[in-house]
Amino acid sequence: METDNQSPKHIFLLSGQSNMAGRGGVSKHHHWDGVVPPDCNPHPSILRLSAKLHWEPAREPLHHDIDTGKVCGVGPGMSFANAVREHVGGGCLGLVPCAVGGTAIKEWARGEQLYESMVKRGKESLKSGGEIRALLWFQGESDTSTQHDAEAYQGNMEKLIHNVREDLNLPSLPIIQVAIASGDARYMDKVREAQQRINLPNVVCVDAKGLPLKEDNLHLTTEAQVKLGHLLADAYLSHFAPSPSSLP
Repeated sequence: METDNQSPKHIFLLSGQSNMAGRGGVSKHHHWDGVVPPDCNPHPSILRLSAKLHWEPAREPLHHDIDTGKVCGVGPGMSFANAVREHVGGGCLGLVPCAVGGTAIKEWARGEQLYESMVKRGKESLKSGGEIRALLWFQGESDTSTQHDAEAYQGNMEKLIHNVREDLNLPSLPIIQVAIASGDARYMDKVREAQQRINLPNVVCVDAKGLPLKEDNLHLTTEAQVKLGHLLADAYLSHFAPSPSSLP
C-alpha cells in the first residue's frame, strides 16, 4: 500500500454499474466533455484507490481505470465526498471505485470476478488504517429486461449485502443503495420496488427517479450525478455519520 504521506480515515466503497461509474458528460460518440462541476472538484483530503491499489488524489472520472470497457465521465462519488468531508470530524476520505457498466446483479454474486474484486479492494483499502464507513450501491438497470431477473432482484441484493458484510468482517456495514431511474420499462418498476422493499439493518435507499437523464434515457446527466451525490451524502450524514464527539 503506497500513498503520498496521506492515508484515508473514512473509506467509502462505490459499486454497481454505469450510473455509479459515471457517464455524466459523455457524448453519444463516446467522448467525455471534461467538464467538472464545482461540487466535484478535487480536494486535498479526498483520495481514491487506483486499480493498482495505490491511494492517490481523487478526481473525475473516478472510475477511469476500473470501468475500462467504456468511457467514464462524472459520477456521484466526488460530489458525495465533497459534501461529506466537512462533517466527519477531520481526516482524509478514501473512495474505492468498483463499479462496472452493464453488469447484472448475478455478476456480483460471491465467487464472481466483480464481487471478488470489490472485496479485495475493500480489504486493501483498510491496510492503511482507516475504516470503511459505507458501501454506496447503484445497480439494477441490467436486471429490468426479464421478469425472472426482476423477481430475483431482492433476494440477490439481500444475499450480496450479507456476503459483503461477512467477507469484509463488518457485520453492520452501512449500505446506501440507489433506486434506479432508468432501464427497460417492462420491469423497471419491479426492480425499483424490490430495492425499496429491502428491510435490513443499516440499509437505506435513496431514489434517483426524477433526476434528469441524458438523451439515451439510461444514464444520468452531469447535473443529475451532482444531485445524486448530495442525496447520498444526506443519507449517510443523517443515518450513519459518527458524531464528531465520538471520533477519536
